[in-house]
Amino acid sequence: MIYKRSSALFAEAECVIPGGVNSPVRAFKGVGGTPIFVKEAKGAYLYDEDGHKLIDYINSWGPMILGHAYEPVVKAVIEKAKKGTSFGMPTEIETQIAELAVSMVPNIDKIRFVNSGTEACMSAVRLARGFTGKDKIIKFAGCYHGHSDSFLIQAGSGASTFGVPNSPGVTKGTAKDTLLATYNNIESVKALIEDNQEEIACIIIEPVAGNMGCIPPKDNFLQKLRDLCDAHNILLIFDEVMTGFRLARGGAQELFNIKADIVCFGKVIGGGLPVGAFAARNEIMDYLAPSGPVYQAGTLSGNPLAMAAGLAMLTELNNEVEIFKRLEEKTAYLHKGIAKVLSNNAVVNTINRMGSMISVHFAKGDVVDFDSSAKGNNDTFKKFFHGMLQRGVYIAPSAFETWFITDALTYADLDDTIAVVNEVVKTL
Repeated sequence: MIYKRSSALFAEAECVIPGGVNSPVRAFKGVGGTPIFVKEAKGAYLYDEDGHKLIDYINSWGPMILGHAYEPVVKAVIEKAKKGTSFGMPTEIETQIAELAVSMVPNIDKIRFVNSGTEACMSAVRLARGFTGKDKIIKFAGCYHGHSDSFLIQAGSGASTFGVPNSPGVTKGTAKDTLLATYNNIESVKALIEDNQEEIACIIIEPVAGNMGCIPPKDNFLQKLRDLCDAHNILLIFDEVMTGFRLARGGAQELFNIKADIVCFGKVIGGGLPVGAFAARNEIMDYLAPSGPVYQAGTLSGNPLAMAAGLAMLTELNNEVEIFKRLEEKTAYLHKGIAKVLSNNAVVNTINRMGSMISVHFAKGDVVDFDSSAKGNNDTFKKFFHGMLQRGVYIAPSAFETWFITDALTYADLDDTIAVVNEVVKTL
């Protein structure tokens, strides 16, 4: 494929936008080359500025469960826009979507809408600190909770040490309150709790990791976290920005039958528009302003366009009882097909899958945390990515991102994707 128009647009963008993009992963730094500029999308397909049609496996990083430009969502946004785009005042639709979300998700009584997953996670941690009166948090290496200072921390010499800043601009004072544990390793969490008695406000985790590839919890890991939190008066926060309303009607809490204290949402809850939310039981949420002392605010929070899109999306997911089963079946079909192709061509790989999230790791052995994910052959992934792109299949331009399946994908699309994988692996 030739990308003259995308290349020209990227050159223009670099003059006025840092790195030519408004989110770093779009820049193709992990795979090399020039990013693709999208002109439009419909269903399971992207159409770029050079006229190419691409089967889409990122789906705006998750929210397009029902496909791009899904008619009920588009119609809801258009009708709402005719009545005004922003008021900075309460609207009835905010209550309507809140009632629906609370009815769908286990263990939450109230929900606060914000503008992004980053803002949801940032606010949830502030609320946890305010509610518990404690300062430190535990996060897991490889889990991404947005670009708030508290989350841009990498491990030091070991999981029991304080974190150090992973980005200029993050202060050492912020870093010292963020402790790093290893995903799927309960002993690393126990060690941090033991070394920081009575100081830890919360543990925040992606219940199914999606930012080191798809990595499901194993060996009852989430229940063990729940037990530790109960024993030490620590709040458990599920970052369900990716998994919420995707893995099940009630997200990971429903899927794994584990109760989190605070749950964060994004992506899906806005039907693809900029929106996030965090939710909890009454006693925690009532600690939030204006009811309580923990401050959080936003002029665009509960924006009517985002609420209209989200209400339309959640209504469809709530009413279509078979959607999650179909998504899981399509993902399993893709998994089986790709695994067979890679095996037949003697390509070292590990494929992880949970519901409608899947990732291909060019690594030997189980991929259960960031370290095992990082052992994948990145050079192979780069060739794989560009080979897929050249043949009309768009996957995330990073070896550390999950693929997202949409219900708009047909089995013919999945067969075409498997056939493309078969072509590409012969060139690796």
